[in-house]
Amino acid sequence: QVQLVESGGGLVQAGGSLRLSCAASGRTLSRYAMGWFRQAPGKEREFVAAISRSGSNTYYADSVEGRFTISRDNAKNTAYLQMNILKPEDTAVYYCAERLYGGGGLGLHGYEYDYWGQGTQVTVSS
Repeated sequence: QVQLVESGGGLVQAGGSLRLSCAASGRTLSRYAMGWFRQAPGKEREFVAAISRSGSNTYYADSVEGRFTISRDNAKNTAYLQMNILKPEDTAVYYCAERLYGGGGLGLHGYEYDYWGQGTQVTVSS
């Protein structure tokens, strides 16, 4: 059974940093592209960042470009989202997702992903 488990969320002041982790079990993470999404209260889920199967290609939403970094450690079956210079508007539940198809390439839309974690709350205070 495939499981993705996020961790690392919490409460941080504006300008601070957090690193989210997404640990995969039941499947070899290195075969698949990964993505991070977020959903704020009253808003639709939105794309944050994506990384290819090999880790050589990444893509970011404009709102986080230059502040967030997506990475992966395939030996540890884990993906990461380093978030720096956090802003109150980054407050949301953050989800990692695994893309089974697409040849290991980037996915920028939620419908391209097949498995999702349960989410971790990130709250940025002003």
